Amino acid sequence: MLIEVKVPQLSESVSEASLVAWHKRAGEAVTRDENLIDIETDKVVLETPAPADGVLVEIVKDDGATVTSGDLIARIDTQAKATASAAPQEPAAAPPALGDVRAGAAGEPSPAARKILEEKGIPAASVSGTGRGGRVTKEDAVAAAKVSTPTSAAAPSAPAAVAFVGERPEERVPMTRLRSRIAERLIQSKNENAILTTFNEVNMAPVMALRKQYGEKFEKAHGVRLGFMGFFVKAAVAALKRYPILNASIDGNDIIYHGYIDIGVAVGSPRGLVVPILRNAELLSVAEVELKIAEFGNKAKDGRLSIEDLTGGTFSISNGGVFGSMMSTPIINPPQSAILGIHATKDRPVAENGQVVIRPINYLALSYDHRIIDGREAVLGLVAMKEALEDPARLILDI
Repeated sequence: MLIEVKVPQLSESVSEASLVAWHKRAGEAVTRDENLIDIETDKVVLETPAPADGVLVEIVKDDGATVTSGDLIARIDTQAKATASAAPQEPAAAPPALGDVRAGAAGEPSPAARKILEEKGIPAASVSGTGRGGRVTKEDAVAAAKVSTPTSAAAPSAPAAVAFVGERPEERVPMTRLRSRIAERLIQSKNENAILTTFNEVNMAPVMALRKQYGEKFEKAHGVRLGFMGFFVKAAVAALKRYPILNASIDGNDIIYHGYIDIGVAVGSPRGLVVPILRNAELLSVAEVELKIAEFGNKAKDGRLSIEDLTGGTFSISNGGVFGSMMSTPIINPPQSAILGIHATKDRPVAENGQVVIRPINYLALSYDHRIIDGREAVLGLVAMKEALEDPARLILDI
């Protein structure tokens, strides 16, 4: 019996996708729910599971093909016998030893495994895979990293340099679908929005004191570290409630006011910057915000963010401070009308009561679409965020 393998239903905002890499060849046996191919959209990489046990008898569309929802990409015969010469590999009972890691047969790494190997500077060809067909799994990559990197080494491995040849070498590399989409949306934002940025500085000492006083208790109670993002998100929520135009968007000649606050938080992933959405942020506690952001970070590293995680949003926060940025003018993420940029907190001299004192200062930047947001609302909104951060009790008392 022949079963068709089709592209899964993509999000309404995703018109097409690309086939990245088939993990099976025609003639090989497959098992139900085994990943057959990675499909890259402009937001995420999706795994396509086999719908049934059988043999992959035909690959209709090869690697690199552009596809849309429901396109036929392969056929599986549930009654056929495998003809491929490669026999299925039995799963290993324990993590591979050093010799196995260095000399084992190489297999195509999964997205999560590829991320780990790239971070540790380990060539994929040097790792033996225990997955079906010799595929390198996340567990294989973790085991290889433990073997190849001493536990005492704290510094991360630098990315491998490109091996150029000649005196004035160049390398042409096609953009990924995600990078192409990012470029397209940035140009769209610059061309369509009347972007203006307002700045302010925040004394982070009160927040830092709270973290120092309650950090351990918070982590024991909630299972996650008390970071800064929880405070920034709650401060943004307080400002957006007071000035809802900052949470609005434009649709043609209409302004859409949203009765909910969905905040996009930019995080890094192996494929570039992605912006998962904290839905109904106005209903979340600081602990719930921190837990959700930690979850997004882990999913981004493992390539497990879904289209649903990345769709929507009424406001965004970009944290360049984690990379050491002191000041920036963030670009609005359409169709949103404002974005908050936060930066590195550094000790700086400031004037207080006629005296020069040293305080941990963070520069905030609020970029906004001047077509619907006047300077008054933008400045007052940013001031509201500043006041909430400098007096965190406001966030608890909702004042």
